[in-house]
Amino acid sequence: MKLAVISDIHGNLLALQAVLADIARQGVDATVNLGDILSGPMQPAETADLLMAQDFPTIKGNHERQLLALLGQPEGDIDAATPDGYAATQVSEAHAAWISALPAVLELNADVWLCHGTPGSDLQYWMETVVPGFGQSGSPGVRAATAEEVADRLGSASHPVVLCGHTHVPRMVQSGGVLVVNPGSVGLPAFDDDHPYPHVVENGAPHARYAVLEKNRQGWRVELRAVPYDHLAQARVAARNQFPDWAHALATGFALRPA
Repeated sequence: MKLAVISDIHGNLLALQAVLADIARQGVDATVNLGDILSGPMQPAETADLLMAQDFPTIKGNHERQLLALLGQPEGDIDAATPDGYAATQVSEAHAAWISALPAVLELNADVWLCHGTPGSDLQYWMETVVPGFGQSGSPGVRAATAEEVADRLGSASHPVVLCGHTHVPRMVQSGGVLVVNPGSVGLPAFDDDHPYPHVVENGAPHARYAVLEKNRQGWRVELRAVPYDHLAQARVAARNQFPDWAHALATGFALRPA
């Protein structure tokens, strides 16, 4: 079995197209999508159209949940200056129906289980831990999770492979009998957040990320792939739409930090 894993596209159509072209050369049996699909200041509707046509096994991320909540509000109450709000002004009723029907978690088969954040929460980082002290001695406010933290967040998940996204960081950790794999983000290589403490997540390069997993006699072979695309064009789109933080992240792979 050979599987491509995409996640955290965030409406970045050019990055998605580049990744799908790369996947087409890998000879995979299936492609799965771990959520956070449309929210962002680029091409949410076009991204939805492409993925709906592909019909990959797909789950919701936290941004699908948040986007659907916004779509239930009066149009005048939607703030288009936020990633979810921008997407809410662009998507159609058909797009909303598609994401509404997506499950939050999914058992792909006896080997592979899909979630967005952790088995217990679409907002929890799995292989990273947010800590106080952002900016002190250059601290990004986030560190690699310990083996104990990874195991604790596993909960009752017991499939040999559990796939997650959310942090945008491509990583893999073996936790007991479970291999946890995050393919990284197709569409956004860096971001900042304030919860539970201020922090930044940065991959340091603007490439679109995804993973290829292949089962053989020895176990699972995992390849974390980084695909170049016209990231500067997407940075210009984000800048035109008044998202300077996204523009900087897309152009550089680093978060836009306060001066």
